[in-house]
Amino acid sequence: MRKYLGHLLILGFAASAWAACTSADYSPKPRGYFRIEFPERAYHHFSPDCPYAFDMPDYATIEPDRTADAQPCWVDVRFPQFNARIHLSYVPVTNRETFNELVEDARTFAFNHTVKATAIDQQRISRPDAGVYGLKYEIKGNAASSIQFFLTDSTDHYLRGALYFHEKPRLDSIQPVLDFIRADIDTLIQTLRWK
Repeated sequence: MRKYLGHLLILGFAASAWAACTSADYSPKPRGYFRIEFPERAYHHFSPDCPYAFDMPDYATIEPDRTADAQPCWVDVRFPQFNARIHLSYVPVTNRETFNELVEDARTFAFNHTVKATAIDQQRISRPDAGVYGLKYEIKGNAASSIQFFLTDSTDHYLRGALYFHEKPRLDSIQPVLDFIRADIDTLIQTLRWK
């Protein structure tokens, strides 16, 4: 009887070990995100009845800013498939004091994101052939606006832009789209002309 009980015990352990080795793995899996289909890059010239013109992507649309304090040449470059927009606000430069206030406002708007930002990189923009100068702010982290910039000729024109996603800012999930739209913003900056 004792021998029979020993064999039964060994058989029970062997069955348990075999079942443990063949069971499904219930360890946590990394989060997955939807695959994003990016359109093929193509641009067309946008020249509104405003003192500026630039190349914009074919897959984006232009809508006038409809907020209460909007000025005539304020527009949104919308990316409906990405739920994003680049808000552009144009202000004529009337004097040096106005220019200095506009530049300081752009810096303040960018650095308001320091609460959520992990870093803010600044890139100088200088295109003397077109009379276009400015700064581009790349705001790293889960900030509401990941890219902001301003462009000016420092005497007559000032254009500020800010990229917004109409989603809760989670950098890990918007990063592929941010990288894609960054190239469109760079094209806008490189093709901007004053009228």
